[in-house]
Amino acid sequence: MEKNPQMRAPIYEALEKLKRRRVVPFDVPGHKRGRGNPELVELLGEKCVSLDVNSMKPLDNLCHPVSVIKEAEELAAEAFRADHAFFMVGGTTSSVQSMVLSVCRAGDKIILPRNVHKSVINSLVLCGAVPVYVNPEVDTKLGISLGMKVSEVERVILDNPGAVAVLINNPTYYGICSDLRSIVKLAHAHEMLVLVDEAHGTHLYFGDNLPVCAMDAGADMASVSMHKSGGSLTQSSLLLTGKNVNWEYVSQIINLMQTTSASYLLMSSLDISRRNLVLRGRDSFRKVSQMAEYAREEINSIGGYYAYGKDLINGGSVYDFDVTKLSVYTRDIGLAGIEVYDLLRDEYDIQIELGDIANILAYISIGDRIQDIERLVGALSDIKRLYSKDPSKMLNTEYINPTVIVSPQAAFYSEKKSVPIREAEGKICGEFVMCYPPGIPILAPGEMISAEIIAYIIYAKEKGCSMQGTEDPNVEYLNVLSDERQVWK
Repeated sequence: MEKNPQMRAPIYEALEKLKRRRVVPFDVPGHKRGRGNPELVELLGEKCVSLDVNSMKPLDNLCHPVSVIKEAEELAAEAFRADHAFFMVGGTTSSVQSMVLSVCRAGDKIILPRNVHKSVINSLVLCGAVPVYVNPEVDTKLGISLGMKVSEVERVILDNPGAVAVLINNPTYYGICSDLRSIVKLAHAHEMLVLVDEAHGTHLYFGDNLPVCAMDAGADMASVSMHKSGGSLTQSSLLLTGKNVNWEYVSQIINLMQTTSASYLLMSSLDISRRNLVLRGRDSFRKVSQMAEYAREEINSIGGYYAYGKDLINGGSVYDFDVTKLSVYTRDIGLAGIEVYDLLRDEYDIQIELGDIANILAYISIGDRIQDIERLVGALSDIKRLYSKDPSKMLNTEYINPTVIVSPQAAFYSEKKSVPIREAEGKICGEFVMCYPPGIPILAPGEMISAEIIAYIIYAKEKGCSMQGTEDPNVEYLNVLSDERQVWK
């Protein structure tokens, strides 16, 4: 009986074979299998540093795969139901940027929600494409953006017939999904490509009773963070393409964006993780879903917290919900999400994924155990009992959709001046301002700075959010466009 090809891990196998040969290294990296850096060996282990090797004929080359990397990518494409798969070693940021740059040129319009990761807007800075935002509905209580309504996407498509693509988050960081299949059909009917940011959706390809994944929905490209819910090493990712995309051209774009010194630790982790997901993913993610749903019930029974899930589904702006995302609204106990985030880490030795103005997110995945869930629930119960405050004095948490005045590229490369943040109202932002995570810009280059946005930024800083993107590390000053007469054309 022929062995299932998905049982193989070609890159991993090639590395093991190389190790057995005890080859003398007169190439890079200079640590020479760790011999030149004993502290690194002590930290990471001899086996790890011995596999940190350079591209060579037996190991193929990520810039132009012809053997083991090519085989590994073909196996990944099959596992993810894609026409082609690229191994990415610059994180899903490089995957998203390659995806956008593959379809957008200077002046092209791309339709997308405003609550995208900064890597998407960075891509527009790089290529000069123009964003046309489908401003998603906002849950005014939770303070988070919801999904893209099909009717709104259609309206924007009809208003922008020359747009080249629609980009969709699937799911959002908080677990919310749009009607991906319907948006794909709509975009294709108008001869537009569909790009999907699936940074938080690896598991959708292997789970039962989870929202539809990009490739099954007929999308043209998808960026998949294997290192998030898929179990590979941090910074490893996949870029998937469908049958409507010229993958050879995409590979040329990737070679503009990605290192020529790809890490075999990252690539082998993608290879091994793909095999693991094929063999065990369905069972693993069933357990993940059950743990997350159990945690949701337990947290809601504490009172004061709101762990939201499928109850948000409304058929439109929340078409589906990824139950593996344990998102919890904290504002009703008088604490910002970032305050609960800090308490969990500092007082209970629990590190969660993020805390924003009103929510926390605990990332549940294949490495979690039920006893860890119990510990989280117990800590949240304690925090409510010991630290809760009067919520009436808290800022309205609603996410604010900024107004785009100038294209991101034009604003980013324009002449700028630095002004105190409290004096920036009415000016055009020349840089990014964001809490990280989630890395969704509060302001992006080219957007109008309003009094509400200034108040939001100051409040987020006061509550302890990690602010990024600005030239001023303290976010007391903002770079704004010097010439406010610039008009976006």
